[in-house]
Amino acid sequence: MQKFPMTAAGLAALEDELRHLKAQERPAIIRAIAEARAHGDLSENAEYHAARERQSFIEGRIAELEEITSAAEVIDPSSLSGDTVKFGASVLLVDEDTEIEVSYQIVGMHEADIKQSRLSVTSPLAKALIAKRVGDTVAVPAPGGDKSYEILKISYV
Repeated sequence: MQKFPMTAAGLAALEDELRHLKAQERPAIIRAIAEARAHGDLSENAEYHAARERQSFIEGRIAELEEITSAAEVIDPSSLSGDTVKFGASVLLVDEDTEIEVSYQIVGMHEADIKQSRLSVTSPLAKALIAKRVGDTVAVPAPGGDKSYEILKISYV
């Protein structure tokens, strides 16, 4: 079984989603299917077909979350240290072209969210950053051409 590296917060969020799907969404969709069946002819019942489609999605997501959470390998970034970038590190970078600073935490692929500055360990930028030190420069292929970043700070919180 493949293990998925993940922070404790990321695992907790996935477990919360799983609990919500099992406790609220699954019973609600079962009620919706029963109500749609009560309307008669299922072959032309759009509510029934929509409810069945939603049920299929929910059951698939539950199975996916159960697999991910059972194979999660929780890594606590605060227990890590060092002067190189590794999983769980928060990295402050500066774009060498625009001089704009950005900060990312390198997390597992199932908890990544670029809007929250959480970068998947499998992303090209994270792969380029792994094992680098403060002052190192990394180049990452981007649609508009390679982007170069300099590492300003590495921390483990």
